[in-house]
Amino acid sequence: MNVSSVDFSMGTEPVLQRGETTTSIGRIKPELYKQKSVDSEGNREDDVKICGKLHFTLQYDYENELLVIKIIKALDLPAKDFTGTSDPYVKMYLLPDRKKKFQTRVHRKTLNPLFDETFQFPVAYDQLSNRKLHFSVYDFDRFSRHDMIGEVILDNLFEVSDLSREATVWKDIHCATTESIDLGEIMFSLCYLPTAGRMTLTVIKCRNLKAMDITGSSDPYVKVSLMCEGRRLKKRKTTTKKNTLNPVYNEAIIFDIPPENVDQVSLCIAVMDYDRVGHNEVIGVCRTGLDAEGLGRDHWNEMLAYHRKPITHWHPLLELPGRATSFDSQGSCSSPKPPSTP
Repeated sequence: MNVSSVDFSMGTEPVLQRGETTTSIGRIKPELYKQKSVDSEGNREDDVKICGKLHFTLQYDYENELLVIKIIKALDLPAKDFTGTSDPYVKMYLLPDRKKKFQTRVHRKTLNPLFDETFQFPVAYDQLSNRKLHFSVYDFDRFSRHDMIGEVILDNLFEVSDLSREATVWKDIHCATTESIDLGEIMFSLCYLPTAGRMTLTVIKCRNLKAMDITGSSDPYVKVSLMCEGRRLKKRKTTTKKNTLNPVYNEAIIFDIPPENVDQVSLCIAVMDYDRVGHNEVIGVCRTGLDAEGLGRDHWNEMLAYHRKPITHWHPLLELPGRATSFDSQGSCSSPKPPSTP
């Protein structure tokens, strides 16, 4: 058998291109779900561990209406690699806008990186009081997801001066494993019919999505990719819901997956923010499959244990992994491995 010949078709459905749609199912009875608080940060300074310091400068360019940020260096970062060092870089947003972001270069094998890089955020001066700077310090990893070291949040941009002249700022880096900005959650169900070799993922709804636009909202849609060995075999997406952080979809997405291949594939679910003029941005992602972690693996196993029964769970959205995941590579999946002989 040609081991690279097996491909998963989508039945008789045509491959959807731009403007693709999915099958819409009847509206599901509404249920009440306790909302997770996202504004309970409070003053937790005493409880937060410090993992270094970040040195940067701020200045406002009145003529060009730019906030100019120069990241100078970080000191005393923790070692994230087994060699006793790290490969740090810094990512930053001017919140609440998450579409515009900057990232420094990666500095190899150092706990005291000297960045000396300047970035400019376009913003009107009278809007600065409504914005905050968010710095995330990461450890680069070529072969796995980048490890977050910590973060710095500057709530008040006028904390040190009126920004008419360059102001120097030193801030403690608060240890964190994930960004404190909540990306939201998605509810979907999984159902597998082994006799037909058909899997149905029903995107039900999302809640508390992170606002991606300066207006404080988003235009979300959900993209589902069928993955095998890091390659995307097929993709489908829902309709776009305008100007909401709590979209309701109730849309079914169907993949034809033979029973002998069901343990080789996984699904990548990405919640996207539609942008009519620019690039669509990823709000957050989650995965389900035998090679997924935690709830993503448990949800998949539960689907396989209860055939023909839709299994529904809420999944937290995570940031898109920093490494280059092959979501855009098309391909086929290898043939199933023969069963081991006793």
